[in-house]
Amino acid sequence: MNKNLEKAIEVAKKGGIIIFPTDTVFGVGCRMDDERAVEKLFELRKRQKDKAVLVLASSIRMVEEYVGHFEIDVRELMKKYWPGALTLVLPAKVEKVPELIRGGGKTIGIRIPDHDSILRVIRAVGVPILGPSANFSGRKTPFKMSELDPDLIAMVDFVLPGRCKIKKPSTVLDVTKKPWKILRQGAVKVKLKTS
Repeated sequence: MNKNLEKAIEVAKKGGIIIFPTDTVFGVGCRMDDERAVEKLFELRKRQKDKAVLVLASSIRMVEEYVGHFEIDVRELMKKYWPGALTLVLPAKVEKVPELIRGGGKTIGIRIPDHDSILRVIRAVGVPILGPSANFSGRKTPFKMSELDPDLIAMVDFVLPGRCKIKKPSTVLDVTKKPWKILRQGAVKVKLKTS
């Protein structure tokens, strides 16, 4: 394992905030179960407290620890598109998902990124990590290291170098009720059943 990856894991485990590449965009995150780190991340990005934030996991099994019941057709979606650029909005286990991450609601937006280094970080930390784009809220989304805001870099604990393959945000699909609803059209085109 390279030094950068080791450092990213060490910082994330301790509740630090890291910037990292994913398959879609550069993300900024921390471990999901450290509420102090989660609060710090929101303050850092200047994000409204009532806006839910995307979470990244390393396996469907890990996802299942934090989400409530979902139908078999949702599992088919997971198998087909994960790891990949599809974020699913699922019912959250509210006792396990901090309120800030849920934006005060009862759902969680989660995906498994198709990017080896961040998957290795998540596996090593052992819990999902937050994965909003590495920018101040409302500013330009960074797809390359060179597009990261130096002010944001100065505020985090570590930057994991790397590249994003897709350079497009993930598609966000709400599967909490039928018919499913695309909340953001991104890198993945999902065929929605009309029935």
